[in-house]
Amino acid sequence: MTSSAATDYDVLIIGFGPTGAVAAGMLGRLGHRTLVIDRLTGIYDKPRAIALDHEIFRHFDNMGLAEAVSPYIEPFTASDHFGVDGQLIRRVHMVAEPYPLGYTPSMVFSQPAVEAELRRHATSFACVQAELGTELLDLTQAGDCVVATLKDAAGELRSVTARYVLGCDGASSTVRQLAGIALEDLIFDEPWLVVDVQVNADALAELPQSSAQFCNPVRPVSFIIGPGNHRRWEIMLLPGEDARQMEQPENVWALLAPWLAPDDGVLWRAASYRFHALVASEWRNGRVLIAGDAAHQQPPFIGQGMCQGLRDATNVVWKLDRVLKGLSPDSLLDSYTAERKQHVIELTSRIKLIGQSICERDPLAARRRDATILAEGGGKPLLITRQEIIPPLRAGLLSNREGAGRGSLFPQPRILQGGAVRLLDKVVGVGWSVFVDGRRDDAASLLSVCADNPDASAAAVAAVGTGTPGVLEETEGVLAGWFDRHGVVAAIVRPDHYVFGTAHNAWELRELLRELEIRLRGTSEQRDAMAAAG
Repeated sequence: MTSSAATDYDVLIIGFGPTGAVAAGMLGRLGHRTLVIDRLTGIYDKPRAIALDHEIFRHFDNMGLAEAVSPYIEPFTASDHFGVDGQLIRRVHMVAEPYPLGYTPSMVFSQPAVEAELRRHATSFACVQAELGTELLDLTQAGDCVVATLKDAAGELRSVTARYVLGCDGASSTVRQLAGIALEDLIFDEPWLVVDVQVNADALAELPQSSAQFCNPVRPVSFIIGPGNHRRWEIMLLPGEDARQMEQPENVWALLAPWLAPDDGVLWRAASYRFHALVASEWRNGRVLIAGDAAHQQPPFIGQGMCQGLRDATNVVWKLDRVLKGLSPDSLLDSYTAERKQHVIELTSRIKLIGQSICERDPLAARRRDATILAEGGGKPLLITRQEIIPPLRAGLLSNREGAGRGSLFPQPRILQGGAVRLLDKVVGVGWSVFVDGRRDDAASLLSVCADNPDASAAAVAAVGTGTPGVLEETEGVLAGWFDRHGVVAAIVRPDHYVFGTAHNAWELRELLRELEIRLRGTSEQRDAMAAAG
């Protein structure tokens, strides 16, 4: 372990985009000395990411940001997929109410405005320092710290030291390159043109009223309804088309002609991309970690790109917090790669299948695709939700006991308290938690197990049910349904809201708590080393 007095910062974050800003804000709230730098001098004023989900908004709410970002966020409409002949073959929407995490499950947002709020929040903490127009030149790991060479906007060089470095510096990450981390190709590479338009009010009514995937083999196109009058088209480029030439306004408007004329709106952005599927071989090299696009890139077909990066931040920050405070050994950070890499690969594989289906250019194969999807829907358009596409965690800091619900996102029911209805996180706080099915006759004995087994997590403990004295009363049956579906009576939940493990009875809960303490605190040798480091 490294003494904080021996370094300039606890964490140096490279990149102040959404992933870096969320990480900086979370570290600031936890009191860690954080320097975040970005080579740009301001926020990019054009939209890039456009979608987020309820898992990410839950973290925004935990950070105290929900009210600040809500004006720039709207529900994500259903995405209707149309086949070769223009027929509806599939509809991708969100799960029905009552919503499992307490928020609209799928959302669209305006990135420049939300990113500004994320930065404002991060820099509101006295322990967080932000430097724009500053570039990373070099990194050297010196045993118990990292030495970084920085160049500011005036061209001045200086060195800073940090206990850990987190690279959130995008697809061409300098941090990843300096750390010697390779990228693995998940085999997807297609050229697309992304077009954002601020549409005039009178033209909005003429556009589709739901988001859409036009799976036409002549030229596949995605249409996304953003906040307000923001509409996005993602248009596949064809062999022989020059990407830079296709970005030119006259070519863009020609592509948009089926929907809009130049007088119908303002061309906000047109940018060509290659939709890649890549993942870093390792997400950690010693005291250097990477997150966001520095660690992975995936096609955008269900709007999970930014969500993936923010999952990285919320995963790694609580682990860094424990390590920096001497509560867990440095080896806890090894679970970051184990958890996030596997999750990214599995989700990207699912996104690739959807993308390959959309991108089919062979007319006969496209007709077979349409027939298959309709058959899967029983002769009707297939209905799926965006939420069922997102996998659980399957590896890392999860119980060795394979219980139902392990690795899944824990729901957030609405709780009736003092005559007002509040979300669960507002009632119990954010951190390690133990939740018990308060409908059960043995709820009190389950709670006593927690009282008799103080563990390293210092978890909040609560029973949730209905109509029982001393039990948190939920109003919509969300958590009751979760316990019933999984057939369990208790769950231990991590600070990032993923389930460490579940129990069927008091004995299993006691064993889970003991396992958690060992997994978090490490071996006796590791605990002795942490104590010696102070």
